[in-house]
Amino acid sequence: MNQTNFHSREFAEHHMRTVLARLAGPDAQPRADQVDAVHAVLQPASRVLVVQATGWGKSAVYWAATHAIRSAGAGPTLVVSPLLALMRDQVSAAERAGLKAATVNSTNIDDWDDVFQRLDADAIDVLLVSPERLGNPRFAARLGALLARVGLIVIDEAHCISDWGFDFRPDYQRLARALLTTPTASVLATTATANQRVTHDIGAQLGANTVTFRGTLARTSLTLSVVPDLSPLERYAWIADALEQLPGSGIIYVLTVAEADRLTAFLRTRGHAIDAYTGQIDADTRLKVEDRLRHNQVKAVVATSALGMGYDKPDLGFCVHVGSPATPVAYYQQVGRAGRAVAHAEGVLLPSDADERIWDYFATASIPDPKTAVKVLQSLGRDACSLIELEANTGVRRGRLEALLKILAVEGVVEKDGAAWHATGVPYVHDTAKWTALADVRQQEADIMRHYAQGAGCLMAYLQTALDDPSPAPCGRCSVCTGHLPSPGLTPSPNNLLAARNFLRGMDVDIEPRKRWPAGVGRKGAIRGFDAGRAVSFADDPGWVAELQHLQHLRLAASGGVPDALLAGAVATLGRWAKTWPARPVCVVPLPAFNMASNRSLAAHIAQKGRLPLHEVFSWTGGSAPDDAASTPVVAHLESVIRLANNAALPAGPVLLVSTHVRTRWTATVAAALLREQGVSQVLLLALHLQP
Repeated sequence: MNQTNFHSREFAEHHMRTVLARLAGPDAQPRADQVDAVHAVLQPASRVLVVQATGWGKSAVYWAATHAIRSAGAGPTLVVSPLLALMRDQVSAAERAGLKAATVNSTNIDDWDDVFQRLDADAIDVLLVSPERLGNPRFAARLGALLARVGLIVIDEAHCISDWGFDFRPDYQRLARALLTTPTASVLATTATANQRVTHDIGAQLGANTVTFRGTLARTSLTLSVVPDLSPLERYAWIADALEQLPGSGIIYVLTVAEADRLTAFLRTRGHAIDAYTGQIDADTRLKVEDRLRHNQVKAVVATSALGMGYDKPDLGFCVHVGSPATPVAYYQQVGRAGRAVAHAEGVLLPSDADERIWDYFATASIPDPKTAVKVLQSLGRDACSLIELEANTGVRRGRLEALLKILAVEGVVEKDGAAWHATGVPYVHDTAKWTALADVRQQEADIMRHYAQGAGCLMAYLQTALDDPSPAPCGRCSVCTGHLPSPGLTPSPNNLLAARNFLRGMDVDIEPRKRWPAGVGRKGAIRGFDAGRAVSFADDPGWVAELQHLQHLRLAASGGVPDALLAGAVATLGRWAKTWPARPVCVVPLPAFNMASNRSLAAHIAQKGRLPLHEVFSWTGGSAPDDAASTPVVAHLESVIRLANNAALPAGPVLLVSTHVRTRWTATVAAALLREQGVSQVLLLALHLQP
């Protein structure tokens, strides 16, 4: 094949048809833009961006381009994928397209040497890698030689490299920058979820000569609905009812891990085959859950955003959201999992009152604070530090510290060597205009989702407009266009509503004891604190929403009252928990707090119901503990303000420590440690509400 033919549109179409026949059957016909995109990729050192709806066939473009490039004797294709689930599906799809594919990721380290040997022998057509691999010395050492050989680089889910993307990932952007330096290979970036701002940003990163293919994002197979004004209990009951009617199998998206676990457990009690999928399950379990859903062995998977980009189940029949994602792009990306290869699928949103609080957290979590950056760099200016040491030195909480370090690493300001971080000497310049604009965009996106949930217009057209689709139009199918809601409409069944209430109020929440004292406080090493803990409720617990709101009002008013339902819930929790105790507590002690009135009320009630003596042995001598701080300053403050009475004469045996609220667990840990140091044999912790 001569070079003229290699760069021709006919050559691109031949390989596009070959690959489509293998993937979708001999009658499959390529879209015109698919052929044009392959043709563009086959030009020397090209830069191509494809923004098309989920199910359009973006992966077929890079498999066809790879097929063409390899047939001409060029090097393999390197595909960067942000999710393990996506990589597994892509390996399978590449092999169906007639390509030899392999992957290098965190779950198959033992296979790396074999993969590298096959690469050296030119026995691999496609290598898929995760963005974090650039930080691995074994992979980084091979990257230069690999880039010199590859014929095509694919950056899949390319919105992840944009600061403006809903799922921006610093590691992904850093790897993309390294790959874009190659002067010879073509680069193809693909995404289904990019508005005009994100598209421009990706194009700018690819280069001035980027060719962009952008199509309509409308999905004719997808019927969108919003079911408004349901209480948390009604949402649980609604889903239990709806699963009897929704087509096929599907995904139920929730915003938190706790909600995924709770909702999964409830739906199983109602006889539904349900799995949970979150970032906290291991890789093997994820693979099993993905396969069970793919083969319709479960009715639904209750998932966080960990199950999203690229998960390949073309016949997914429905996607239900319990609570709104923070951006229309994120919502479109998730709901777009459904209806890719079926005539009809349902996409249903059940908005929640708690949505905006969760949006606010995620909107600020990815934006660096310049004062915090200065603290971190000052600490690193002396010596390299581990993450734990940095947390102790700076007082920054772990999650925000990790996010900041990734951003600083992308800017070349810090580097990681093994477990230690060190400053490179490159100064950090905080781009105030950029980060302020990003915060403004996040607020605008939240406004869009708020209006979407209120049914401000055709739902599909609203999403198209939010994503800067060039041709938005009313769909004629959504709940706004038709006035019709999927069953059970606005009124879930009384049976499932009662079942949801009883189930959620019967769930006990474990409070995990802290294991080790943080660096820089008075106590050292392993903790001897409370031995076990239980809470009546956790986070935005749907079984106790009204009572928790009332409790918070009482707490702010320092009235000391506790709602009767929560008092009864505490007694019921103790009754269930007591079955596992080796010995019954001998007394009740209220947990010390800046305002102890509610803790005293709860302790008095428990003591009276359990016929146990009440001992108020703690005092609080100072201000409240710092909020949103790392462990070291919190514990140091607690050690300075919590006092155990010198004449505290506690009876021999286990002590029940009680509190209305527990958040970091450090107050309970310090108080329990004081009790243990005074000879108490065991401390059990009971709380009404475990806050995230």
